[in-house]
Order: sequence, then C-alpha cells, then structure tokens
Amino acid sequence: MIKELTCVCISDTHGLHEDMPPLPNGDVLIHAGDCLGTGSISSLESFAQWFESQPHQHKILVAGNHDKAIYQHPELIETLLPTTHYLQDSGVDISGVKFWGSPWTPTFYNWFFMLDRGEPLKERWALIPEDTDILITHGPPQFTGDTVSMPTGAEYVGCEDLLKRSRHLNLKTHVFGHIHEGYGEYRKQGRLLINACSCTEHYEPTNRPLTFAISCE
Repeated sequence: MIKELTCVCISDTHGLHEDMPPLPNGDVLIHAGDCLGTGSISSLESFAQWFESQPHQHKILVAGNHDKAIYQHPELIETLLPTTHYLQDSGVDISGVKFWGSPWTPTFYNWFFMLDRGEPLKERWALIPEDTDILITHGPPQFTGDTVSMPTGAEYVGCEDLLKRSRHLNLKTHVFGHIHEGYGEYRKQGRLLINACSCTEHYEPTNRPLTFAISCE
C-alpha cells in the first residue's frame, strides 16, 4: 500500500519541454498550464507525446492562457493524452489524495481560459470541493508568487477571489504557474504554495522542477 505520493511540479513550458532539465522521479507529474508554444494543434501533439512518455505513474494537466489548441479542441485531449488526468474544474482521487484543477486566470489581453475578476471567477472557485488536498490552478492567488515588475513598481497580479476561497479550504498544497517571475516555493498558514514555472521571465526553460510529498490516507 502506498504511504505517500511524491509529486513533481512543472508549469509554463511554452513548447520548450524538450529543452528542459530531466524530470525527477516521482509518483505524480503535475503540469499547471501553458504547456504550448504557438498554441497550435501540432504544438499540442508534440507536448502530448513528450508528456505521455514520462515515467511517472500518474500525470495531471491543467490548461493555461496560452493553450489555444486545448481551448478550441478539447476533444483532442482524450486521443492525445489518454493516460493523463486533464482537470478543468474537475478532480481526481489518487491513493486517497484529492486533487482539483482549474485553468482560469483574470482577463489579461485576448488569451484563453480567462475570466473577468469578480463574479465570473468567484463562480469557478466556488466549485472547488471543501475536501481538496492539492489544488492546481494556472494562476496564483493574490500576494504569493504573483509579483511582476511594472514601470510604476512591483505589482501583485494574482487573483484576490482565489485567495479568499483558498483560505476557506484545508489545502495541503497549492500548485500554480503563470507568473514566471514568481517561481519558487512559499509557506503560508501551514500550507505549501508552489509557483512551478519552468520558463524564466525571458522564456528560458531552466527553472528546475519542484517536488513535494504528501501522505496518503
């Protein structure tokens, strides 16, 4: 019987998956979105072949704002990623650990899987079950791994409503990406938060994958 799961976290590979450092061993491979470069079907095919070939027993994928082919052709997921758990406002139980994934981020330019701040995003976050152990979202909650440099100074661009919802959940870990500058691990209020962006702010796929272990019930 499995006593704990080792989870390997990546995100924002932007079609550069073949150029990444080798992935560590683990039980669950988590990708928190922006897996595609051009957003094309051929880009999705390339990523899917690579992702499916990884040796991790379980694989989880959440889409991101650059993942045009997934947004426009969701029917391809089952064909191209048959052993991957694709989560879009949905969850999966792995050895008693409950994962939930959602791709939505606050509207910024004309990308994909984006919703306006306020009620549209609050409705999505309200779907997160109370008993979720591991939350995977493409974007970060406000004030954690979400700082970007602007001409007027640093700004927090994460989702305020995601922060509010997550505070009411007994999460063990929250995995996200989207904001490349925020890569790293954070600990707040007894939980682990991981910005797993694989690409730097200059779109170099050199950030190492981040890992964590969680006990199985």
